[in-house]
Amino acid sequence: MPDTFLTRAGYEKLLKELDPLKKQKNQLSQDIAEAREKGDLKENAEYHSAKEKLGEVMTRIAKIQDKLQNAKIIDELKVPKGVVSIGCRVTVQDDDGDQMTYTLVGEDESDPSDGKISVFAPIAQGLLGKKPGETVEVQLPAGTRSFKILKAEPAL
Repeated sequence: MPDTFLTRAGYEKLLKELDPLKKQKNQLSQDIAEAREKGDLKENAEYHSAKEKLGEVMTRIAKIQDKLQNAKIIDELKVPKGVVSIGCRVTVQDDDGDQMTYTLVGEDESDPSDGKISVFAPIAQGLLGKKPGETVEVQLPAGTRSFKILKAEPAL
């Protein structure tokens, strides 16, 4: 699995999500055992429901564990100053004169409504490695747009 870029807060959030899931897994395992004791499993809705839910919980646990195992903590990486990179807050201006500020994060912490975009988003891909003062053409789903980079600073 490829590296997962997370902030320290994102890493802690995944850790906190893991404990309740493990408890839920244990409870579902007990529910399945109890449902088995009730007899005919073909018509036992409790058994099938618990088994399906257990599969979902175990899948989520596996995904979280993979992410944590392959995590690269952004705030522990050396975020270069003056260059657009992951962990960077970048302010850009488009052709219309509108200014936007984005924080470039890993895809798991992306929240566009909070100004956090994944480094895999088209606009981030067009900005990565560039410096303030540069103007870049970025291919977006709605067409090519031009952005002037005003600021690039460590966000974390």
